[in-house]
Amino acid sequence: MSIKILHKGLADSIQDKGRYGFQHLGIQPNGCMDILSASLANHILQNDTDTPVIELYFPSSQIQFLEDGIICITGANFVPVINEKSIALHTAVAVQKNDVLSMLQPLEGSIAYVAINAAYATPKWLNSHSFNDARLKTAQVLPFSMHQSNALHTVQTLHENLNHAFIEQVHNNLFSNTTPIRILPGPAWQDVNENALFELINTPFTISSQRNRMGYPLTGPKLNLNIPNAYLSSAVTRGTLQLLPSGDIIVLMADHQTIGGYANLGQIILVDLPRFAQMKTGISFKFNVTNLETAQTLFRTMYAPF
Repeated sequence: MSIKILHKGLADSIQDKGRYGFQHLGIQPNGCMDILSASLANHILQNDTDTPVIELYFPSSQIQFLEDGIICITGANFVPVINEKSIALHTAVAVQKNDVLSMLQPLEGSIAYVAINAAYATPKWLNSHSFNDARLKTAQVLPFSMHQSNALHTVQTLHENLNHAFIEQVHNNLFSNTTPIRILPGPAWQDVNENALFELINTPFTISSQRNRMGYPLTGPKLNLNIPNAYLSSAVTRGTLQLLPSGDIIVLMADHQTIGGYANLGQIILVDLPRFAQMKTGISFKFNVTNLETAQTLFRTMYAPF
């Protein structure tokens, strides 16, 4: 099936898990901001976990389906409607030729995902369909092709295989979990003075309205190093906390640069990154320190169904 973008959103794009193994060449990984929600949408449709999805922000693109098909929407609740009739999140939904999907209001979260029960029919670049700033355009047609195995799926069979308990767990982790965002200390951790470390862990932060796919600047206490230090540029990844010369923190996200020369305070653990990505501007949160063993155990548990 193919889809047409009737009206583009500000930052909507096609994304998958991203491209890895090329940062040494200066090539960004890109990929979904909230890998958990994107994986869940594909899981519900029984797609391959790396099938490209449409990543939507609000105000979102309006999408017309040019053929019959099945979709699933996960992540943020933007009140999705098809032909002005409300549809459910976290479940398979049948669409017919010329149906139009719109998003009405951002009730919960910041990023929504639309998965389609078909494969994205364009060539990959370096093993991925994700591109930095490759935003959807008005009147753009996105081609999808039905796999033979996917053609056997129906809304009823997909409903029968839903793991409602797991879906609820994912939703609660993303939008009801108010525990601190857990971090692993980074190379510059010991270069930060004790008062600054205390503020980092005990003072609330908020995400600035200047956020984008490259990074989320934080509003909060100004942090200082014991001794101003010039760091050699080194590899960074999504979730890296960089301390800027101003004393502010920026958390690198999906379109992050490949290396950075600012003080690397630490790393948000992978299981908490989707929740962090979904936070709205101005919502207060705190950081907490954890260890690598805990981070790995939590990640394996959360992503085991995929």
